[in-house]
Amino acid sequence: MIIRKKEHWFKMLFVWHGSVLPGLLPRLFLLFIISLGVVYLRGVIFSFKVPLNPAPLTLFGFVLALFLGFRNNASYDRFWEGRKLWGALLNTARSLTRQALTLKNTENKVSVSEFIALLGAFIFALKHQLRGTDAHNDLKERLNEDQLKIVLASKYKPAVIMRLLAEWVQQAKEEGSIDTIQQARFDENFDKLSDIVGGCERIVSTPLPYSYRVLLHRTVYIYCFLLPFGLVDSLRWFTPLIVVFVAYTFVAFEAIADEIEEPFGTDANDLALNTMSVMIDETIHEMAGEEFAVSKKEKYTIID
Repeated sequence: MIIRKKEHWFKMLFVWHGSVLPGLLPRLFLLFIISLGVVYLRGVIFSFKVPLNPAPLTLFGFVLALFLGFRNNASYDRFWEGRKLWGALLNTARSLTRQALTLKNTENKVSVSEFIALLGAFIFALKHQLRGTDAHNDLKERLNEDQLKIVLASKYKPAVIMRLLAEWVQQAKEEGSIDTIQQARFDENFDKLSDIVGGCERIVSTPLPYSYRVLLHRTVYIYCFLLPFGLVDSLRWFTPLIVVFVAYTFVAFEAIADEIEEPFGTDANDLALNTMSVMIDETIHEMAGEEFAVSKKEKYTIID
């Protein structure tokens, strides 16, 4: 995800990185060539003059813009829900860390550092599950050999790590570090973690209906290909420029909707899961007073 400070309006006109324009250039160039051909032939194909004028295209373009607006709203709702879930993950991780650090009896064998390491492993396991990437390196830094073997053998790694976290709490209860009420408070936050994982999995496994996407995609491009025939008689050689400008607006809206529809991906405008994972891991180690957490940050490549 790209986060920039507010820039001058003139500089915004030439922003390249993070814009969808680079991916649209081949399509826009194709439309420009087609428009040139239509102008050269004056809208005639095989001795048949295509009887289009700007009036019906204007009405159809207005309706198409409304549908694109609905599509973008649906995609942004998914993006914003994903951001709220990761915000809730940050809050819950801090709450669990605080609870683990304020145990009544800290002289018992139960290790708070192990709990924090498991919690950090959970965060990175969730990130890798959502992106379909390999979690081995991140988990190896945080889990012992037995835990690593158990987690790597599982398909749904965050759920397995939650079980290990719950086992840590049960061990603390048996050793007398926490009482029944404190254990119940831990369980409440574990339930929140389960809700977060389930919410993220719901977004990943339930995309927008494919038929809806196909219909809108076809409609956008049919409109763009018909547009030169409706403008050629009135605009002549200005037609290619106007067609490319209008096409850029419609096609870019569709491309942005496609990009943010899956908020956990690696596109320029998806959620910055790498950065957020490092930040959550750093803050829980900082709460524990572990200085190495800051130096660890240098090992991570924060690119989203």
